[in-house]
Amino acid sequence: MQHGKYRFIAGFLVVPLALYAVFVIWPFVQSIYYSFTDWTGLSPDFEMVGFDNYSKMLQDDIFWKSLQHSVLLVLLLPLVTLGLALFFAFMLNVGGRRRKGAAVTGVRGSSFYKIAYFFPQVLSIVIVALLFQFAFNPTSGMLNSTLKAIGAGSLQSDWLGDPDLALYCVMVVLIWSTVGFFVVLFSAGMASIPKDFYEAALLDGASRITTFFRITLPLLWDTVQSGWVYMGILALGVEAFTAVQVMTVGPGGPDYSTSVLPLYVYQTAFRDAQAGYATTIGVGLLIVTMLFAAVVMRLGRRERLEF
Repeated sequence: MQHGKYRFIAGFLVVPLALYAVFVIWPFVQSIYYSFTDWTGLSPDFEMVGFDNYSKMLQDDIFWKSLQHSVLLVLLLPLVTLGLALFFAFMLNVGGRRRKGAAVTGVRGSSFYKIAYFFPQVLSIVIVALLFQFAFNPTSGMLNSTLKAIGAGSLQSDWLGDPDLALYCVMVVLIWSTVGFFVVLFSAGMASIPKDFYEAALLDGASRITTFFRITLPLLWDTVQSGWVYMGILALGVEAFTAVQVMTVGPGGPDYSTSVLPLYVYQTAFRDAQAGYATTIGVGLLIVTMLFAAVVMRLGRRERLEF
């Protein structure tokens, strides 16, 4: 009987595991293999070069610039995005004034605000990047025009053309396009927390800030931790690549000021026809991503709270 049960379970698992191995594991293995070659990506011919690509990568100034920018994104993006999302979600669910028959409630119009915050998720990141590219235009963009109209012309800047500002402009776009998703996610989590917890805390004299740090955040910690990893992967992956590629000019902005690792992999493979070296950079990106996920999961580990 037990033997038949395990064979039945294995029959269900063999197909998805085989598909996972073919479409996920095998491409990683191939990438690591090609990172030891001088493959151009256009010809079937290549030669094994050992660790030459890795030595070249460690001496590549553009690689280190891209790595620095990617690390900056992976540190700041989750922090700002999740912080804003937690604040908005808390206000929408718990931060409203006391009303008749309900001691704990969200702000008025919270349903509308949830839709408004989530709206950027409906748009493709390419469309969002294009819209903000027009907004940041130094001559006819909405931002500089607004600053001029309100008499703050001295604050006008060539936003995407300034090496000191370009990456932060891209970061603003990524925050704007993703914060709504986490507002809805955290709102769903907060809605499942019993209102009795908040009402008891408020009766004991706790402030809204105290209830957030003593009740809401501990009970949402698993969701926040997962969101942190997810945001980090976005910052190291396609979202950051798309925003930089669409919004900034040249090879990763002025003087590579917005170059990130995914963009550098793309440019090395398809612009420079150095697919072997590009996969080496990709291996470096994989290591950074895994290290980030491991650190977040390790530092965020705590005893699970249930209610």
